[in-house]
Amino acid sequence: MNLSLRGGLRWLYPGMRVKLWGLVALASTGLLVFALLEIVGKDRIRLIYRLLPEGGAARDGLIALVCLAGIGGFALGVSRLVRSIARGVAPGREERPTDLIYRTRILERGPRVVALGGGTGLSTLLRGLKELTSNITAVVTVTDDGGSSGRLRAELDVLPPGDVRNCILALAEDEARIARLFQHRFRGGGELEGHSLGNLLLVGLEQATGGFDRAIEEMSHILNVRGRVLPATLTRTHLVAEMEDETWVEGETRIAQDPRRIKRITLSVANVRPHPEVLAAIERADLLLLGPGSLFTSLVPNLLVEGIAPAIEKAAAEKLYVANLMTERGETDGFSLHDHLRALNPYVALRSFHGVLINTALPDECFLRSYREEKAEPVRDDLEESNEYGLVGIRGDLLGTIELAGKLTVKHNPHKLARTIVRESRTFSRRMITPSPRRADEAAPPAG
Repeated sequence: MNLSLRGGLRWLYPGMRVKLWGLVALASTGLLVFALLEIVGKDRIRLIYRLLPEGGAARDGLIALVCLAGIGGFALGVSRLVRSIARGVAPGREERPTDLIYRTRILERGPRVVALGGGTGLSTLLRGLKELTSNITAVVTVTDDGGSSGRLRAELDVLPPGDVRNCILALAEDEARIARLFQHRFRGGGELEGHSLGNLLLVGLEQATGGFDRAIEEMSHILNVRGRVLPATLTRTHLVAEMEDETWVEGETRIAQDPRRIKRITLSVANVRPHPEVLAAIERADLLLLGPGSLFTSLVPNLLVEGIAPAIEKAAAEKLYVANLMTERGETDGFSLHDHLRALNPYVALRSFHGVLINTALPDECFLRSYREEKAEPVRDDLEESNEYGLVGIRGDLLGTIELAGKLTVKHNPHKLARTIVRESRTFSRRMITPSPRRADEAAPPAG
């Protein structure tokens, strides 16, 4: 049976100790009733019994009604008591007592997961992971130079906030409500047009707190996120790509738009230092997840930061690579899964990884036609069981859709992805965690 952890059944989840303390409460109530009966005495108890109808269905019905009323009143009282305490602990938040207990007792004792990436891929992964554990560290690339992030970066000399904003929103407790506000784009002309409210808030918090990492902490606190978000580095740097004809292109946007095949990627600044807490998080992790995301502009930039790739290779954690669903024009035209691995391996030793998550479902033909017009196609699974990287292929239906800029786009379904990680990873299977079922069509926030 597929048990949901939502609603009432969460009371039954192992480790919450609700059953234990419920039995203690019932036993204590029984002792109290026994004591009260002794105080009342046999004569008064006989008098109470004489007030009941003698025999028959009327007596049995009345006893059943009193019993149900007692059980219902007891359950209602306990539920309202817990709800009152929950509101006192977190005023202004509407949260079921079961959800509060589950979040504080189960999720906060979940495995330590570090996810590395950028773009909408990482935020999609985080959206599913937060239903499994609160001990999440998202390591986000900071080389974006397009859209609102690029403009803010050029005008105010700040780190690009867009990908970080999306990850914070993905981990927020009340994502749907918050995302509608923080993804709002200013209209009406002027310098603010096109900027998102969340980007401006992060930039403002950076100026107010004196650091981008401290701004992330403040915004995470405001939105009550599960886990934490870390920039891969606090150094302002750009991507630089050597193309197949040995010419160089600088800037993530220009690289992504260049039709020539990428030969290799580097950073515009030498010896870029990582955020101080990134390496520590990787070392302590139980599970490391790389991807999904644009191969050269979302995943590799994290691995170019000094010390991150070696830390991943040395970490004792279980390591999984989440393969992309579709090729990307200008980055991975015509790439099969094996081509992705071959391109990624120079930046991090894939032999240190345990497995790769591979989607087996195909998008509808209408999606395929649209992608073919953009010179993109599903990533072909050509990974053999015995491969040079020693990777185990973990295959399943991971397909979903989200709306980006008013257009339905093929992306990983966060909850299918989470369920597959639970089912197939050693880290979660040992703990027997079942992620909550959610709608398959939940939208992810747009990038930029």
